Amino acid sequence: MPKMTDTEVAAFLAERRHLLRVATVDADGMPRNVPIWYIIDANRIVFTPRLHSVFLANMMRNPRVGLTIDEADLPYRKVTVQGFAELLHPPGADDEWRDLYRAIAARYVSQEAADDYVLNTIDQPRALLGVALDDATSRVSCWRMPVGDEAASGIWARRYFLDGTAMAAVADGDTPTSRT
Repeated sequence: MPKMTDTEVAAFLAERRHLLRVATVDADGMPRNVPIWYIIDANRIVFTPRLHSVFLANMMRNPRVGLTIDEADLPYRKVTVQGFAELLHPPGADDEWRDLYRAIAARYVSQEAADDYVLNTIDQPRALLGVALDDATSRVSCWRMPVGDEAASGIWARRYFLDGTAMAAVADGDTPTSRT
């Protein structure tokens, strides 16, 4: 399965308009997955839940999160992170990081629309949270479809192919046997 290089991962995460999906666990044990805007700042994925959002309460109770950033078009790149959400600024300290909030919005809408969005929601407190990409407690993985002349067996990690199948043989570098 083709992995992206660190440079490719950084470039992908910096591209505009990819949504971050934040997975948390509700107080009753049910999973919750929320799409949200983000930005990379100081080698962290940074995002801004509103004061009364359930997923903010979930992270304050249990900071373990699963994050996914992916794309809908080929080559279907994706980056997943298992880590710990760190409260960088509590709700109500928005003035301390408002320029970063504006930069997050500008990744998804025009600068003028981002300015309007920030101005129109300035009285709605948000928290600023981050998940480190290079922390010893974070697990980052990435994937993309094979491109160009890369082997089609690269579509999955080897562990997914059943032994003795044609795709397993290709993944192992053997010539697949023909089916009769």
